[in-house]
Amino acid sequence: MIITTTPTIEGHKILEYKGVVSAEVILGANLAKDFFASFRDTFGGRVRSYERVLQEGRMTALQEMEADARAMGATAIVGVGFNIEVLGERGSILMVSVSGTAVVI
Repeated sequence: MIITTTPTIEGHKILEYKGVVSAEVILGANLAKDFFASFRDTFGGRVRSYERVLQEGRMTALQEMEADARAMGATAIVGVGFNIEVLGERGSILMVSVSGTAVVI
């Protein structure tokens, strides 16, 4: 299935719009990640443990959205957008949401 952020797919005509599809994934970061991330906050640098959590969230959300689109009979998803929110009292819960329009090409 083609999944794209663009509203069209070059070389393909959209034959039918099936509707909006979306998925949300909520992930908690554990205390060890929080502890080591606090050092990165102080001294700078990338927090790879959180990057992995975000990557996992994006991939899981995309897979769930694709499954919903397939169930609708879609062959592609256009106009895809991501949103990432930090939740929780300590900001250790991440919500990744994705949405797009399921289409037949």
